[in-house]
Amino acid sequence: MLSLKRGCAGRPRPRPTTPGGGRPPRSRAMLGSMVISVRRARVEDGPAQQQIEIAAGKRFEEVEMSDVAGDEPPPLTLLAKYANEGRAWTAVDGDDCLPGYVLVSTVDGRAHIDQVSVSPEVQGQGIGRALIDQVARWALGLALTALTLTTFDSVLWNRPLYEHLGFRLLKVTEIGPELQALRKHETALAEVSGLAI
Repeated sequence: MLSLKRGCAGRPRPRPTTPGGGRPPRSRAMLGSMVISVRRARVEDGPAQQQIEIAAGKRFEEVEMSDVAGDEPPPLTLLAKYANEGRAWTAVDGDDCLPGYVLVSTVDGRAHIDQVSVSPEVQGQGIGRALIDQVARWALGLALTALTLTTFDSVLWNRPLYEHLGFRLLKVTEIGPELQALRKHETALAEVSGLAI
């Protein structure tokens, strides 16, 4: 299990500004000619988030991780908790259909991405980046020092994607006690499933 961190010198990386000095809207992605925007998740988004999770999870079958592919999506009660606490965002198209979502928490004084999922048919279109950029703005608003996440090192698309988005592998000395406990828990779950991490 990898622990990754996004940020430089303890702060999320700066974003470019527009010629007028303001920040361009970064919680948008283009899907063909359609604009995808990011909004706070609502309780009623839960069933769509579950469907995204199931569809995105199927991709793990490509790397012989059928146990992960068959994982149950987060329960509606948990998704509602994230939404009610303002710790979840969804990507939406012009018809308010959801192609992706992200769930976050605070771990060791950093924003931690608990889950980010994008529907397989629209992966690679900037939706995940828009969701993660929204988390970075949320973290800055709370004066959190960085973004972290954990992921499988052996999955071909995971680490390169996150490194492309500005994350880096944490040194053991940079991993706080809460993140260490989370990694230990996730590694134990993977080992129960027979997965090597």
